[in-house]
Amino acid sequence: MQPFRLPLLTESERNALEKLYRTSKVLRLRIRAQMVFLSAEQHLKVLEIASLVRESEVTVLRGLKRYHAEGINGLYDAPQPGRPAAVTPAYRQRLLEIVRRRPRSLNQPYSLWTLQRLGNYLAEQTGIRVSIETVRRTLKQGGIGLSRPQHKISSPDPEYAVKKRRLKRSART
Repeated sequence: MQPFRLPLLTESERNALEKLYRTSKVLRLRIRAQMVFLSAEQHLKVLEIASLVRESEVTVLRGLKRYHAEGINGLYDAPQPGRPAAVTPAYRQRLLEIVRRRPRSLNQPYSLWTLQRLGNYLAEQTGIRVSIETVRRTLKQGGIGLSRPQHKISSPDPEYAVKKRRLKRSART
């Protein structure tokens, strides 16, 4: 590994790094700021810095070079590529509104929501189709968890409870 050292920090650079190090809650940023301090102020080599911060030499060298080229902005993580999220805030709000209503009130042919039914209904309404796992995660973020329905047998008969107790007693004997 070739030797690489940063030049001495100016007062404004040191203050900006100090502020970042003291106020950031992101551990990687704090470690990167520490690597810059060790190189610029303590004049340590990449290998020595790597052993102190418990990172690889390649990681330390990459961080120092990015700082040297871009300044303090080089310490932040680069944007990560990827597909944008399918669940928009409007979709999330609509899902939470719908799950709190009974399906029959929305002219659906069933009386209980399932993840699949919610996903299908919202796909028809919004044009956004997501997996049932995404529906479940979105509900969980909203503080809602769907569970299996508990089936209860009931009757409009006013003496149903009395008859049910009699049946249970006769079954035990």
